Amino acid sequence: MMIGNVQVENNVFLAPMAGITDRSFRQICREMGCGLSYSEMVSAKSIRYGNFKQLLDAADIERENPWAVQIFGREPEIMADAAKKLGDEVDIIDINMGCPAPKIVKNGEGSALMKEPLLAGRIIEAVSKAVAKPVTVKIRKGFNNESLNAVEIAKIAQESGAAAVTVHGRTREQFYSGCADWDAIAEVKAALSRIPVIANGDIVSRAAAEAALRHTNCDGIMAARGAMGNPWLFAEILTGAEAPGRTERIECALRHLRMSIEHKGQHVGVLEMRKHLSWYVKGLPSAARLRTLINKAVTYAEMEELLTSKTPEYQQP
Repeated sequence: MMIGNVQVENNVFLAPMAGITDRSFRQICREMGCGLSYSEMVSAKSIRYGNFKQLLDAADIERENPWAVQIFGREPEIMADAAKKLGDEVDIIDINMGCPAPKIVKNGEGSALMKEPLLAGRIIEAVSKAVAKPVTVKIRKGFNNESLNAVEIAKIAQESGAAAVTVHGRTREQFYSGCADWDAIAEVKAALSRIPVIANGDIVSRAAAEAALRHTNCDGIMAARGAMGNPWLFAEILTGAEAPGRTERIECALRHLRMSIEHKGQHVGVLEMRKHLSWYVKGLPSAARLRTLINKAVTYAEMEELLTSKTPEYQQP
């Protein structure tokens, strides 16, 4: 599949997720078959004023080929300057116009830009003209039920130089509740003629992925929450691979933890992995109690003991 002039391995992508899609998680998902992964969203202002080095240091560019970075902001000139600073370090630049977080929306960024179509177009055009790399845009079906304008924004993106558009089939007002509206995504696909459209929302299994592609006629799909604690989702979608057993899940969880510690140090690595490990153990015996203990652990040794003990404390009466 082509995104602009960039060849990607397949059409099953990992969504950018704040606090989730760091270097370690992206690497594991790519190993499971993910065709393209995006960084956590990064403030264009932080890149413009020189803090982008931390982002680049956190990336394993050799493994992530191609590598996509998602930026957010609302000033066209700042967004364009951030894109220029990223320069040759990245392969694809994605513009966030879908984040529903209150702290982002209150600044007029993320999904709030869907309420300002003219500004959205100016941002996309400025970034697209600033770099030779493909620029993609991630949107929602609308800000709320009174403003379902995904088709309008997607058309603006296409005309403003975007190389692809990803549509999450929920409004900002929904956050992540209810079901994704694949009809809304299909409308966007039908309206665009020159660039790929990626479907996002409720991609949690091979069956869901196939249904989404049939329903929307999209060029690709993007998994998000369905991959949390379940990086095997990509292998399932692409090859029909069966879900792993307990041993494989725990081995992967511990490897993920070791990678996080290697990249961030033990203190930060363990703290940030608590949520991931809680997702990995979902469905295991006494998972609720195990999650409570995971969220108290502060060292690798504690986490390893919790996950591998033959007579675990959390299963004792």
